[in-house]
Amino acid sequence: MASRSKALRLIGIVLAVYALLVATHKGEFWPFSIYPMFSQAGNPWTRAVVREMPPETTAESLDWSAVAFQEVAGEPYPLSPRNINQNDVANYVSKTDTWTSDRIRGLRSLFTKNRTLNAPLLVYRVRGVLADDSVSVTATPVMMFSPDTTHLNPSSAARVAGSTVAEPSAD
Repeated sequence: MASRSKALRLIGIVLAVYALLVATHKGEFWPFSIYPMFSQAGNPWTRAVVREMPPETTAESLDWSAVAFQEVAGEPYPLSPRNINQNDVANYVSKTDTWTSDRIRGLRSLFTKNRTLNAPLLVYRVRGVLADDSVSVTATPVMMFSPDTTHLNPSSAARVAGSTVAEPSAD
């Protein structure tokens, strides 16, 4: 009986310590809070996707409106083989509220440092939102890097970090 009461006391102490740790961290306990799937489940998320466009693509010929993720134009542009950190691109795209010339040059330098562009690159802001029982994923073009120029989305709404709706461009 003594071992059973010791075991119950030990379980009680462990549960009390766990309850205190969780209570003081607003429901998050360290092993779980570092993983977004536990600490941010159901929250909207924003990432960046880069696509390589055909060489003849121009800013004028592009449709700058938001589309479903399955409809993004171009071919995937792999970042890792080119030593471009996906998180750096995502941070530029998701956390920039105002695209100043310095911010634009900074993002462009990630793609042009020690390399030349052979074809235009289109950078998308991809936003996922929990809608009913599914996830709605929308891609909004942010800017296009041509070998010699940079084109920012002409819609002011598309330049805002949390936006998924692009105003129609004046053609």
